[in-house]
Amino acid sequence: MDKQDHISGRQSEPDCFQLISKAELASLSENRTHVNYLKGEMLFKQGALAPHVLFIRSGLVKVYLQPGPRKVQSLWIARSGDFLSFSSLFGEKVYNYSAVALKDAEVLMIDKESLRHLLKTNPEFGFRITTKNFGSQKQLMDIISSLSHKQMRGKLATALIYLSSEVFVHEDVFSHLTRQDIADFASISVESVIKFLKEFEKEGIIRLDNKQVLIEDGNRLQLISDTA
Repeated sequence: MDKQDHISGRQSEPDCFQLISKAELASLSENRTHVNYLKGEMLFKQGALAPHVLFIRSGLVKVYLQPGPRKVQSLWIARSGDFLSFSSLFGEKVYNYSAVALKDAEVLMIDKESLRHLLKTNPEFGFRITTKNFGSQKQLMDIISSLSHKQMRGKLATALIYLSSEVFVHEDVFSHLTRQDIADFASISVESVIKFLKEFEKEGIIRLDNKQVLIEDGNRLQLISDTA
């Protein structure tokens, strides 16, 4: 993890921060830190105090729960433009999930009181970043649905659909994931992942190329997700 000086150039600001005035930007810049994380470094851990909201400038970050000592349930992958620990703005005092860099990542650590004040005084900015957080909420609902009634093939299909979705089309996500990572997204064992991936390939639904999982028949994969 490498900390850098505050960013001051307006032209280097992410799109959502272009909505705020120079005075607001100056105030926010005094209360944030630019941090570089290497692949595999933990950004924060579930249950730790949450003094900051994190904004992902670049990279990929895996967000996950630890419901038990050796149990991991991966939730979603945060990418450039996403906020983490956004709920801390509304009363959460600790991180309610963990986050680890899947590849090198640049992150803004923003003081939550400063960001909360900006949300109150700049409704357009508040609407923009609140809207951006709805995607992760939908992913959480899909996970709850998958865990509650789907069989293992359906769980894996749901995970593959998410990991190959359009938002990741330029991210080469599977090159950063192990089979265990995929298992954690599907909430099944890694042995089951390996077995069902081979079955899907034999059925012509996917194609495996080293770590890559290439979707050949998205309609059939969606059908398995919906019915299995």
